Amino acid sequence: MTMNLDSAFAYVWEGLGLVWLVGLAFTKRTVRSQPTAPRLFHMLMVLLGFMMLGSPWFRRGWLGVRFLPENYALQVAGLALTVAGCLFAIWARLTLGGNWSGRATVKEGHELIVRGPYALARHPIYTGLLLGAVGTALAGGEGRCLLGLFLLVLAFIIKMSQEERMMMETFPEEYPRYRQRVKALIPGLL
Repeated sequence: MTMNLDSAFAYVWEGLGLVWLVGLAFTKRTVRSQPTAPRLFHMLMVLLGFMMLGSPWFRRGWLGVRFLPENYALQVAGLALTVAGCLFAIWARLTLGGNWSGRATVKEGHELIVRGPYALARHPIYTGLLLGAVGTALAGGEGRCLLGLFLLVLAFIIKMSQEERMMMETFPEEYPRYRQRVKALIPGLL
């Protein structure tokens, strides 16, 4: 990627991180959460996945081998997907409001949010993050990007299963109906 595009990708992901940091101040008190070991495993996989996508440390050996030619139009398309994915994740994060947490939790006065992006996907934050990661991987075009994307998908699948279990326990009547109406990640498909 060219230096200006590298900076643009960094600004997009940093902007998303800033929204997450500011949002921490507005979360409700946690009543119940996932155990520490699965949380640490998830965090490690997400951290490693994002590092694979964006860090030059992994551009060695087979991880640095290109699977796509370096092409400016492809990089711009990747940036557009990254921006769209991050904006979708931010929309979902803002819609979730005080119910959000970095771990699978039930908050005090937890509400089942089914509006906005949650009317399109049960886990729209992950939808947005994965769309952004696909865009970044497309622009990067190296083996490390595919491995990073794979780690993110795996981490989000694991965390989604924990969140689904907690929501089924917390909303035993409403959540099964919501699951029937709304797909987990991709509207109408998955």
